[in-house]
Amino acid sequence: MDRFRGSGPLAAPVLGPLLTFVLATMFSSKTSPAYRLAFLATLVSLALAKKSQQLPCAANPYVDPKDDPCNAIGYITNNTLTAIAFSLYVLVAFFMTFATVRWGAKYMLSMTIGAYTMALGLAFRFGMHQHPDSKGMYIVEYLFVVLSPCAFIAADYVLLGRLSRYLKTGQYLLVRPERITKYFIASDVTTFLIQAAGGSLSISSNDAKGALTGSRIFLAGLCIQAASFFTFTCIFLRWARLVRKNEPAIWTRDAHLPWYRDWRTLARAQFFSCIGILIRSGYRVAELSQGFDGPLTINEGDFYGLDTLPLFLAIAIYVPFWPAHYIPRDALTRAQEPVPEAEESTPSPTESHTEKQKEDV
Repeated sequence: MDRFRGSGPLAAPVLGPLLTFVLATMFSSKTSPAYRLAFLATLVSLALAKKSQQLPCAANPYVDPKDDPCNAIGYITNNTLTAIAFSLYVLVAFFMTFATVRWGAKYMLSMTIGAYTMALGLAFRFGMHQHPDSKGMYIVEYLFVVLSPCAFIAADYVLLGRLSRYLKTGQYLLVRPERITKYFIASDVTTFLIQAAGGSLSISSNDAKGALTGSRIFLAGLCIQAASFFTFTCIFLRWARLVRKNEPAIWTRDAHLPWYRDWRTLARAQFFSCIGILIRSGYRVAELSQGFDGPLTINEGDFYGLDTLPLFLAIAIYVPFWPAHYIPRDALTRAQEPVPEAEESTPSPTESHTEKQKEDV
């Protein structure tokens, strides 16, 4: 069954710049300039600008959505589930915005923006309920929902580097804290571009062969990203184990504080976040491996239970355990300040003259 030929009313020239702006903002930083996503801008715009062939759709798209060739997901989206998911993501995004302004931790900005874009993608499911055969609605929903988690992953990468530098335990990471952030962010951006390329090709293709090719590209990017994040999780666990074993003073430095202000609580929260992202990654890999008409793809319950919910828990864990409560704003600045070296005193001209007289005598 070919689910990728139905046309939609949303104009492609609008979608390309919109996605480019949001995603460039998401990954813009000193170490990851926005111009690196220029390729994505061209790719998405060209892919979405392809004209879709008109096919006769079902007279009533609500009667048999599973066999409707114009229904890309094979079911009618449930507005109640959409409203719940959308509201939860928006609430988390609002809190993160407030927390960043109130307490700091701008390095979590990618996760905050990702929560907004994820909510935006979910919002388009309301439109998909009203227009089940709209390819334009599906394109925007799909790209925002499947690519927003890249921002969640990026935030976890940055957080580990910050935490290890704050505790001065970077020696227990396999690579230096500064480099671990750069390496994994580079991996995240690369796999993001691969997934964007595959996703754009698969959902804008006019034939099954093109859709399958795009799906395989997306699957390859997703598998690389999942492997990269799994490696990161292993490095994180190894770091925590070595700190506990070799640095008991650092491990228990916050033991006198309430448990919810102990840095180990933040480490546990990050591990919880990693588990949620890994569950979602496993679901997406299994879903794409089954094909567009697989049971995981056409089941809305699986989408919310194995994708939306784990990702929500992965970011919502930082609501009660916001990193700024454990890593003060100026902590890293103090940690990076060079230790002043003992300077050799330079004798004054009078002292030099006196010493010279003594030597002459």
